[in-house]
Amino acid sequence: MRLLLLSLLCFILPATQAAVVTQTARPGITVDANYLLGAQNKPAVLLVHGFLQTRTFSTVATLADRLHDAGYTVLTPTLSLNIPLRKQSLPCEAIHRHGLDEDVAEIALWVRWLKAQGHSHIVLFGHSFGSLQLLAYLSDQPDPAVKAYIGTSLIEAQIGSTDRRALIVQLEERLRHNQRDLVNQSLSFCRKYTSTPEGLLSYVRWDRTRTLTALKQAPVRTLLIMGDSDNVLGHNWLKALQHIRTRIVVVKGANHFMGGEHEFDLLDRTLEFLASGAAQAKR
Repeated sequence: MRLLLLSLLCFILPATQAAVVTQTARPGITVDANYLLGAQNKPAVLLVHGFLQTRTFSTVATLADRLHDAGYTVLTPTLSLNIPLRKQSLPCEAIHRHGLDEDVAEIALWVRWLKAQGHSHIVLFGHSFGSLQLLAYLSDQPDPAVKAYIGTSLIEAQIGSTDRRALIVQLEERLRHNQRDLVNQSLSFCRKYTSTPEGLLSYVRWDRTRTLTALKQAPVRTLLIMGDSDNVLGHNWLKALQHIRTRIVVVKGANHFMGGEHEFDLLDRTLEFLASGAAQAKR
């Protein structure tokens, strides 16, 4: 049924309304994004996938299609992770030579691109670790065109049972002595994540406290959409989120990926938030 709907949309919509856009992020690194053009009187949504994934990940791809069906412009980039025109998700056991600074720079690049296309009202939407990456962008002089943030299944940078302070000290010491050997560490859902010291450090610094602080200090309207059956979250993470002053919707029975019937809950809560923002903008 969904395949039939997409086929009909491709037939009905002009070709200019759907395109793959490429940009140069930095020397040697070209990035791309899927651009679905919607109504001019609605905000553009910049939708960022989760850790090591691509824009074709089901949670993100399905939501992008449905937001576009509702008339919204949607841009879904694939973060390069220092791989030009990356098309596949990266396995945990790969050698990772990317860091949060590059992720944030690419998010900023796509915000500027949307703004250059005439989109003066941009909403950031992240899934899982993508929500954290967008928070990192918001914490460092975001473009004024960014008006709102939606974080779905937001997580902090999890490092298993490792002592975070000791790990940060160790990584900083390596960098001070110019020791660039790769290190192995649990990160997010990866039990063994092989990374450069500087890349790993950029993620590890985003602990629970820093993530909560970034949420509280976010300079735009915010909404969190979380599932109460999400077994990826850290201990008491949902309770910690509920204690800060940010708008949060907890979807009963939803897991980390908002799959099945909960895809509709995710879409409905997102559309409600977008519509409320548009109503405020008209006042």
